[in-house]
Amino acid sequence: MYDIESIQALYENHAVEYSQHFRIRMKERKIKFSDVKLAIQGGEIIAQDLQDIPNPSILVLGYVRDNEPMHVAIGVGDAKLVLITAYFPTLALWEADYKTRKAADWI
Repeated sequence: MYDIESIQALYENHAVEYSQHFRIRMKERKIKFSDVKLAIQGGEIIAQDLQDIPNPSILVLGYVRDNEPMHVAIGVGDAKLVLITAYFPTLALWEADYKTRKAADWI
């Protein structure tokens, strides 16, 4: 299990790799690197997948800009973070706490 403090420390120590997917999505979604930094610095881990390949992954919820929620998906490698994607969650897919995914009605 990962804790947000260790993730924040790796980020602050610049032990970060930005995936190509992350860079593309940031541009498409008009997300600034400063938004991602704020989300990680003040965020909390809301999900973890320790079996994810190629690295265990976590999902961080943080608030940016005018208290707007943001999710940052991060792979955790050997002493580094791999930023996978970042997005603004919507109430169509998430409960009002932005921590709980709504049940899919198509399952």
